[in-house]
This record gives sequence, C-alpha cells and structure tokens, in this order.
Amino acid sequence: MRSDEIRPGTLAKRHADQRSQMSLGFRRESFTLPREEARAKARDVFTRYPKAAYMTEIEYWEELPDGQIFVTMRHLPTAD
Repeated sequence: MRSDEIRPGTLAKRHADQRSQMSLGFRRESFTLPREEARAKARDVFTRYPKAAYMTEIEYWEELPDGQIFVTMRHLPTAD
C-alpha cells in the first residue's frame, strides 16, 4: 500500500458511518487541508452554523500520512 492511500478499514468505517447517519437529515461537509487551514475551515463552519442552533459537530477527523487533516463536519440544514 502506498503511503498516500487511505486504509481500507478507514474507508469502510467512513462509508458505514455516513450511511447510518444519512436518514437523520444532517448535511455533511468533508475537506482535506493542512492542519492550520483545516482549523480555520472548521471555525468558519461553526461560525456559519452555530452548534446550539444547527447541532454542528466534527463527525470525523484523521491525520493523513502526508500530514494533512481529513475532516467531516455535520450540521442540520436549518435552525428550527
């Protein structure tokens, strides 16, 4: 396996987690960025979709072999 490939177990877990959560109505946003840029992007998502109103959370994150951070965030589509 090359160092830039995602492990099959990790990919399978991501897929299973996403499928199990799809029916709950959450919107997901995934991104892969250098650490500081990933932090800034996550802060931006929390600013646009405040946790108290949209139930925003970091659903999954992982440091990749190249040092970048893979993040999946989720939030409700509306703040009812």
